[in-house]
Amino acid sequence: MSGWKPALSPAAHLRRCDVRQAELLIVPERIVVLNDEAAAIVRLCDGSRTVEEIAAEFPPEGTADVRCFLDDVRAQGWLR
Repeated sequence: MSGWKPALSPAAHLRRCDVRQAELLIVPERIVVLNDEAAAIVRLCDGSRTVEEIAAEFPPEGTADVRCFLDDVRAQGWLR
């Protein structure tokens, strides 16, 4: 994962839902309601930052969680 610069896959879109007051990750045949932390991570996935740079935006004790979340989202095919 070192050097990987996550970006949303072409089929995934991040949208704000004012009714739910939440960010939605819209992917084929699914809508995922993201909590604030997950939305903050996904917003940083623009292809310009490495995983390490994204993780550095959050408290050090959460670094492993950020990496795990990115791995999970990548495994779902929502990040490239």
